[in-house]
Amino acid sequence: MAIIKEVNGKVPKIDETVYLADNAVIIGDVEIQEYSSIWFNVVIRGDVNYIRIGKYTNIQDGTVIHATYQKYPTVIGDYVTVGHNAVIHACTLEDKVLVGMGAVVMDNAVVHTGAIIAAGAVVLPGTEVESYCIYAGVPAKKVKCLPPEQALKETVRYAENYLKYAEWYKGEKF
Repeated sequence: MAIIKEVNGKVPKIDETVYLADNAVIIGDVEIQEYSSIWFNVVIRGDVNYIRIGKYTNIQDGTVIHATYQKYPTVIGDYVTVGHNAVIHACTLEDKVLVGMGAVVMDNAVVHTGAIIAAGAVVLPGTEVESYCIYAGVPAKKVKCLPPEQALKETVRYAENYLKYAEWYKGEKF
């Protein structure tokens, strides 16, 4: 069973439809909306500021999500995919975003709707990632933009795949 801890009087609020892996850790001022999934070895630590995760979003194995004390919360929208071993720190990921495996998104960055962060990329503090564009490298730079329909189709496809995978683990159909 996932570890869900209160800190400073703040208890995580997790919708009953959310899939939580057995060893996920969710602490403090965290809200996770319906049909999202939190996978193995994920740590979501809302101890110093709040963290909000939208609907149909998947946070994959080994990811760490945190915020900055008295400065920046972390807000993740709907239909977002955060790949394995990513670090999401005190930033905003709007709806239908894909963050690749091992990527880092840092304080006060904003990743706009339909954007894709490549595996291993590092989005520096304060960066604004354009909608429907792919950013890669260290530091992350825009490498190309996609037609909005194509970007949204790809980002939603990943989120829907993880909805299906969560069904396997929960043993039920949505």
